[in-house]
Amino acid sequence: MPSTLPTPVLHPQRGARVLRARRERRLDRQNRGASRLRGVLLSSGLVLSLMLGVVIILGAFAYAGVTRDLPSTQILPILLNPPDGLLLQPTRVYDRTGLQLLATFAPDEAPRRYIPISEQNAQHLPEELVEAIIAAADPQFERHSGYSLEGLDNPNLHPTIAQKLVDDLLLYDEPHSLTRAIRERLLAAQITAQFGRTQIMEWYLNSANFGNHAYGVEAAAQLYFGKSADALTLAESAILAAVSETPALNPLDAPQVAIQRGREVLYVMNDLGLVSSEEASRALAETPAFAAAPPAPPTVAPAFLNLLLAQIDSQIPRERLERGGMIVISTLDYELQKQASCVTEVYASRLAGLPEPGKDCDAARLLPSLPPGVTFPDSSASAVILDPKTGQVLAMVGETIQGVETPLVSAHSPGSSLDAFVYLTGFTRGLSPASLTCDIPSDQSIHNLDGEYHGAMRLRIALANDYQAPAARLRAQMGIENVTKIAASFGLDVNADATMLELAGAYGVFGVQGVYFGQYVNDEFTPATALRVEGADRSILLDWSLPQAQTVVTPAMAYLMTHVLSDEPARWDTWGRQNVLEIGRPAGVKPGQTFDGKDAWVVGYTPHVSVAVWTGARDPSLSSPLQGGPRGVTPRFPAVLWNALMQTASAGKPADGWSAPQGITPMTVCDPSGMLPTKECPNLVTEVFLNGSEPTHADTLFREFAINRETGLLATVFTPPELIDNRVFMLVPEEAREWASSAGVPIPPTTYDAIQAPPVNPYANITSPQLFADVSGSVLIMGTAAGADFLYYRVQVGRGLNPQEWIQLGSDNFTPVEGGLLAEWDTTGLGGLYAVQLIVVRSDQAVDTAVIQVTIK
Repeated sequence: MPSTLPTPVLHPQRGARVLRARRERRLDRQNRGASRLRGVLLSSGLVLSLMLGVVIILGAFAYAGVTRDLPSTQILPILLNPPDGLLLQPTRVYDRTGLQLLATFAPDEAPRRYIPISEQNAQHLPEELVEAIIAAADPQFERHSGYSLEGLDNPNLHPTIAQKLVDDLLLYDEPHSLTRAIRERLLAAQITAQFGRTQIMEWYLNSANFGNHAYGVEAAAQLYFGKSADALTLAESAILAAVSETPALNPLDAPQVAIQRGREVLYVMNDLGLVSSEEASRALAETPAFAAAPPAPPTVAPAFLNLLLAQIDSQIPRERLERGGMIVISTLDYELQKQASCVTEVYASRLAGLPEPGKDCDAARLLPSLPPGVTFPDSSASAVILDPKTGQVLAMVGETIQGVETPLVSAHSPGSSLDAFVYLTGFTRGLSPASLTCDIPSDQSIHNLDGEYHGAMRLRIALANDYQAPAARLRAQMGIENVTKIAASFGLDVNADATMLELAGAYGVFGVQGVYFGQYVNDEFTPATALRVEGADRSILLDWSLPQAQTVVTPAMAYLMTHVLSDEPARWDTWGRQNVLEIGRPAGVKPGQTFDGKDAWVVGYTPHVSVAVWTGARDPSLSSPLQGGPRGVTPRFPAVLWNALMQTASAGKPADGWSAPQGITPMTVCDPSGMLPTKECPNLVTEVFLNGSEPTHADTLFREFAINRETGLLATVFTPPELIDNRVFMLVPEEAREWASSAGVPIPPTTYDAIQAPPVNPYANITSPQLFADVSGSVLIMGTAAGADFLYYRVQVGRGLNPQEWIQLGSDNFTPVEGGLLAEWDTTGLGGLYAVQLIVVRSDQAVDTAVIQVTIK
């Protein structure tokens, strides 16, 4: 059987002590656990308190960020309340004097009428109109606090009327973002609480956009229905309510759509209980009569106005500008604009072969005749005039098609009008207007626009005459990336189409010492069309009256380019004397055209104005070639318009030119090499150079050759003197010899006369070395120098068959020699073919000679 342990027996007192000790240990463990729990709870509470504090602080910072610089709600009564609310005056655009009105953003010139809602006024807005606006724009208008959280993530959604007011009038200049959406709702709640729903509705109705520059329901009612807003029917009210949501779908531009959308508003009003079924049925049965569209007022400078609004839009949103309360002072010269528009219309009519418009203007009387025999039925023309000293646009004529001006100003292919910046790239890299280039055929298959090649010339002549082969050669030499960089500094992209504004601005830089004046518009530097924008209270909202300036090139570099572009004789080869590019005062001019004959340009400038003119033909095949050139328009056409515009814009201005700045050196050089003159140089010209780029070597392009007139070959020392003619030839480069030969350019012969030794003169001869001997080292020259009337002799040597330079061996010898030593010649360091010549001078001034040829080994 298994054994069992005995049961312990405790002493009564000892057992009580054990139980007490156990109880005390248990209580101690409980107390320690409670203490730990209290510690944990205390720590957790502290953390939660800290987190709550952080959340409160972050929320405070976030709220401060959202509400920072929050517009004052008091702006609304200043803008809208009669009689002096700023928006009750439409925005007006004036010329640079501030006196000639160009445009008004309103159906008429009168100030806008403010019509209240309250029936206490004799004239008030009908209740049906208010209810139609609620149905179309804000069905919960009477229930919310002015804002809705709907559309927080949609920048184009403004679900309440109060939010629309805030968006249109208080936050119009803030970019869309979540922060802006929150600010919009905060302000909507504020203006609702501060001014009340009735005032919010009244302001909205008197400022909403109803299309066609009709802001406010009174202007809309008059424009679309020919009546005051207080006389609108329910159907008409519903139509205007729908138009206020989408102004482009208005009764003038989309009448059937406007009627349909008005009916949809009526259904909504009925569903919302705003009108009864009977009222809705009667309105649905109504056929509203729309007023006829008012006659469009004559528009002055439509292309200029479009550009003006686009530029101002970079600072003030166009919708806000058109809403009203602003005065725009533009840069436009009103009288110059009228002349520019008139002459362009006359020119475009002539170009299209149409009768001239019945317009009489001084500028048209300055218009030279067009090249005879060619018209372009589908042609168009446009022009721009700038002040290069300020970068301000003085006049702009949109594309004028068959004598009718349009607001369109497009970019077009610049063609060769950008070639000046190829040459400028060369000038920045050490070349000059005097540098030599060759206008000859090349592997690039570049043809000149006149169909001919013109040989060696200075860069000046190539640029002035718009020769394409030299331009292509220089472009390849400079690298297209360098040309692109230079052009970009003038705001031009050589790989894209160009606008008149870009070209006029870029070339104007050369006329004002290399400085580009203008303004930054959408981060691009450009000529400006606005002087300032004022509020109706004359507060300044935008000020561009002082131009910004960018130095593009040095004054010396600008002068270098201007010196070429204003050189009238330099372009005579192409344009002839007394041509249309000469206006009676100094002017830099760059013609340009495209090979397809669709685009032609003339861009030119004086110190006071810069004028760019474009002419295009959509179908050049309708024209005939002019003077052997490309089919289509050429610069000879826009040059006619440029001449008239430049003379008109320059009237009353000094006829001054440009003085050479520091860093320019004039020098006389050989033409066309651009090197220092020599006696062989046939033509000397004065050129200009940047300091440090002046030529230092004599001309090597022209050389005098001795020619046997009978054989046409190079003379030798054995050619009888009486048969020798000295002629100067241009040393045509090897790659141009084929072209030169075909073009009839004289080329020097490369072979010599057949050598025939002359008979031996017994009193003047060389017996050693022998003719055509090989020699080296110290050479003893033996022979005879004697005879009657002997005075002296000399021995000289020269390199080649017909040396151009001779070196005398020793001095003149006054003692006759017969069959002896004439001279000693040290040939060390020399090599090749040499001539040795003996000259015997007699007392009667007769001269006998003897010559041999030797080869130094």
